[in-house]
Amino acid sequence: MTQPVLTLTNAAANRVKTLLEGRGKPSRGIRIGLKSKGCSGLSYTLEFADEVGPYDEVIEAYGIAVLIDPKAVMFIMGSEMDYVGDKLSSGFVFNNPNAKGICGCGESFHV
Repeated sequence: MTQPVLTLTNAAANRVKTLLEGRGKPSRGIRIGLKSKGCSGLSYTLEFADEVGPYDEVIEAYGIAVLIDPKAVMFIMGSEMDYVGDKLSSGFVFNNPNAKGICGCGESFHV
């Protein structure tokens, strides 16, 4: 059995649903990608996706679609996307088994 590229927690899915509903226009889902940033090298990007790209990996979970940029697949294979929040901060968190290290502020990682 092959490993999924990405899994979502219920909390992450609920937050994505809230963001999509509040956008004000129809969306296909959200797209996850990576960019060079921070002191460790790579940082996650999230954006609304209006359409599926020809090479996007599509994950359907909890009634939402998560599109993964094809350039990011090998770096996030087997990751879990969660949403955490407390009184001081909230945000998406990626539990990535491929990450060999993260920067001190948690903004970036390297593989």
